Amino acid sequence: MRKSFLTMLLLLVVAVASAKDIKTVVFTTQPQMHCANCENRVKGNLRFEKGVKEIETNVEQQKVTVKYDADKTTVEKLRKAFEKFGYTARELKAGETVVNKAHSCSEMKCE
Repeated sequence: MRKSFLTMLLLLVVAVASAKDIKTVVFTTQPQMHCANCENRVKGNLRFEKGVKEIETNVEQQKVTVKYDADKTTVEKLRKAFEKFGYTARELKAGETVVNKAHSCSEMKCE
């Protein structure tokens, strides 16, 4: 009886601990991303932010999708994190698209 009670208690603790509030936010950046180096710069810097679980970038659509633990960070903190490495980020609304402006990376000094 005691063993089964402890087992059930342990399972309950594990279930509560694993019930994280994972959310997703999509940003666009200024300056825009233009190449793999731009993407790597964004990913390489954001990965160190507390609560970030996954980062996906898309140069063609000018999107940075971040999955994060809402118990550890907020959209505002993530937005401000871009400023640490020279970008300004704006949250995209559902269905919003961004025009990819024709700049080269040499103009952006990201190489």
